[in-house]
Amino acid sequence: MAGSEKVQNIFADLPVDIGCEHFEKLLECDHFKLERIVSYGQATADGEWYDQDHGEWVLLLKGSAGLLIEGEVGVCELLPGDYLYLPAHQRHRVEWTLAEGATVWLALHK
Repeated sequence: MAGSEKVQNIFADLPVDIGCEHFEKLLECDHFKLERIVSYGQATADGEWYDQDHGEWVLLLKGSAGLLIEGEVGVCELLPGDYLYLPAHQRHRVEWTLAEGATVWLALHK
């Protein structure tokens, strides 16, 4: 490992402001962006959907969340270790995230 690189921890320095969701870019290049998302009970606003121009792979690391994917019956509950791929323009919304404590996601956008 080169001298300028240092080991970091995905759970270190979690944001203390629980009033909003936090997005932190960890790595970006021409082909992808990797980010940490930290939620504290946030959800997608009523009536709104995510409809992204790119695919997104998400891994839930800590906490829990409910994800609603358009066309599917019911909310998909995500627990630590669960991951899924959302293709471009797969409409989805976050119905809920854990209200007590942080929900930590790792998202890979391509």
